[in-house]
Amino acid sequence: MIAYTTLGTNDLPRAAAFYDALLALIGGKREMEQPGYFIAYGNGGPGAGLGVTVPFDKKAASVGNGTMVALEAKDRAQVDAVYAKAIELGGTDEGAPGERFPGFYAAYFRDLDGNKLNICYMTFDQSEHAPT
Repeated sequence: MIAYTTLGTNDLPRAAAFYDALLALIGGKREMEQPGYFIAYGNGGPGAGLGVTVPFDKKAASVGNGTMVALEAKDRAQVDAVYAKAIELGGTDEGAPGERFPGFYAAYFRDLDGNKLNICYMTFDQSEHAPT
């Protein structure tokens, strides 16, 4: 359902270095960019992408309270690796890797601009949690 998500930045070169290194761990790479304005990341196939952009209105980027982007991992080890890389790159901890409930292993962090992200591995049947 989601085509892509964007996160605002006030320093595109700094954000690019952060996301180039971080998203490479889960197969993400630059797929489109306009220098000085935005970079769009994807995994080379179908599915949602992630963009990092200077706001269109040229005002300062800010984070939304309650706004978060969740990245999908292939296993628990990848959750651990992405979280560790985010912290190594200067991101801040919002919740160390761990099982949040049966079948949902996740870690939370903020990027260099304060945007909140999650890296998660899900093994539960999501349809079991759908409203009836």
